[in-house]
Amino acid sequence: MSSSETPPNFPQFKLKNDGQIPEEMADEVLALASRLYTEQLNSYSLSQLIEAGSEAQIPPEFVAQAMQELQERKIREKLAQQERENVVKQSLAIAAGTLLAGSVWVGWTYNTIATSENHVAAQWAQVENQLQRRADLIPNLVEITQAYAKQERELIALLLESRQAYVNAVTPEEKQVATERVDRAIAQFQVYVRAHPQLQSSELFSNLQYELAGTENRIATERRRYNLAVQQYNQRLSTFPNHWLNQWLGFEKKPFFEADNSAVPDVRFDAEESP
Repeated sequence: MSSSETPPNFPQFKLKNDGQIPEEMADEVLALASRLYTEQLNSYSLSQLIEAGSEAQIPPEFVAQAMQELQERKIREKLAQQERENVVKQSLAIAAGTLLAGSVWVGWTYNTIATSENHVAAQWAQVENQLQRRADLIPNLVEITQAYAKQERELIALLLESRQAYVNAVTPEEKQVATERVDRAIAQFQVYVRAHPQLQSSELFSNLQYELAGTENRIATERRRYNLAVQQYNQRLSTFPNHWLNQWLGFEKKPFFEADNSAVPDVRFDAEESP
């Protein structure tokens, strides 16, 4: 076969630019051709192996058997390698699926707890509204006290200081402490009113006592709702497996609003209670 002839079963292809190989491909083509030629030089046919074995007094059937066993071993090694690769792929797929499921669960847990926390914040805002409403009534108490007993400076100061303490409070814990001060101030005002029946007959006090009574009822209602929301929120944080994520997600348990109901004055007076 001449060099210009195409070997049989050789794949036909058409080069661009009238058979010219691009310059950027030349080095790669030569390197590949050199490797293929070297492999051809370093390989042996079965007949060559049998001939070499006969020189070493090895029967041809043993050479053929060795060749077959070697091929089978190569096949087994290739299958084992493919199996290992499949195991690795499956492991990566399982890991990716687990990571995705974990991410979805963390996201769902975060949204659930965040929603519960927002509900707690909303309920606390309602409590604050009523507490602020009551604190805003304190100037009216001061006005009544000043109108009927200007000498009661201690009571006036107690009322004003309790209101200012509430105004300055920021956190729920501070609000709770300030609310207890307001309770004690109003309770002290109640004692003063019982000792001065003329206050009970005034129209200003009559209107104010209904305002205070209604506010106290609303405070009690909103406090119960807030504590219920806190209870549900804290239970959600404590539930398995949410408690594993609390610190990581930045959630903390909320305190209950434990105002002492016994300190809240009942400012409604009946005529027969007057001394």
